[in-house]
Amino acid sequence: MIPGIAALLLAYVLSQFFRAFLAVLTPVLQADLGVSAADLASASGWWFLAFAAMQIPIGSALDRIGPRLTAGVLMAVGAAGAALFARANGITEIKIAMALIGAGCAPVLMASYFIFARSFSPSVFGTLAAVTIGFGSLGNVASSVPLAAAVDAFGWRTTVLGLSAITTTVALALLVLVRDPPRLDGTGKGSILSLLKMPALWPILVMMAACYTPIAGLRGLWVGPYFADVHGATQAEIGRVSLWIGLAMVAGNFAYGPLDRWLGTRKWVVLTGNALTLVALTLLWRFAAAPPAVATGLLVAAGFFGASFPMVVAHGRAFFPPHLMGRGVTLLNLFGIAPIGLAQILTGRIHEATPATTAAAPYQAVFLFFAATMAIGLAVYLLSQDRTD
Repeated sequence: MIPGIAALLLAYVLSQFFRAFLAVLTPVLQADLGVSAADLASASGWWFLAFAAMQIPIGSALDRIGPRLTAGVLMAVGAAGAALFARANGITEIKIAMALIGAGCAPVLMASYFIFARSFSPSVFGTLAAVTIGFGSLGNVASSVPLAAAVDAFGWRTTVLGLSAITTTVALALLVLVRDPPRLDGTGKGSILSLLKMPALWPILVMMAACYTPIAGLRGLWVGPYFADVHGATQAEIGRVSLWIGLAMVAGNFAYGPLDRWLGTRKWVVLTGNALTLVALTLLWRFAAAPPAVATGLLVAAGFFGASFPMVVAHGRAFFPPHLMGRGVTLLNLFGIAPIGLAQILTGRIHEATPATTAAAPYQAVFLFFAATMAIGLAVYLLSQDRTD
């Protein structure tokens, strides 16, 4: 089982990498292909929407055929998407490639969570979930300074083609090394509708929609054009800022991991952390034109405190019956990922529609959008029922 989990962790590193790498590639893609920041926001949105659209069929596949084939086959689709990206000559090809990569990355985290839920004690699920995202967030780190250095050394097309080869290798490792948990009687009984009929789940689903959207949107795309347009940052400097945010997200995931067991609550851990994220987002909106060090500090704070995704998953998982575990965790993931895709497309339009009275003004509108969605999520989540294992 351990080699299979290791392969899934590597696959999740790639998933985190691909959802964030456009932030660093933005300047070179704009120069080489003539695409705009709004174009790339839309392309980033395609990744998240394709990822989200796959969650329902993936949930059924995890329960019915297991994580090995589900993750291995789709990861090969992601490798094909990266190969297409490396050959892209315009925004349409980039969007299609991002959608294929998003579909390929869609099962890997939930396959890990499915194995944890079925093969380990429920009391350690939150810790295992957080450690997985913490380790996988190294992909965020790799998509910062290391990616910028590779693009400088080899060019973006050769770099992305190499990523396609790495993704193919990981797909093969998943097919060979992952071991499916034993099947349960009653796997075919029940559906997503059974889960949606649970009133206790809805405030958690709303929090899922709010907790990851701001930091994924900012780290995955907007940090690049924001620092380039407002602070005149180079690609290398954007890479360094992205590195700090990525490291903060890694640290945040590990910090959240054991808190539910130490404090005896999940609800209040999530509420406190995301309230601090809201403070950082609000200050970022208010002081968007402040010096780069201030902006970097606020983004790092948002990355650290906004790393509550695995704790929210653990909160929701506590309400799922065992035979619907695959469909349950993927339903949570659907609510966590789909809003990011929609937000990327919407914030691209907000950015374009906001008059550039100052260089920072269009980005202030983007930051305000993310702060508002977080505030709404927190207000609804206050109604949730706390539950630990």
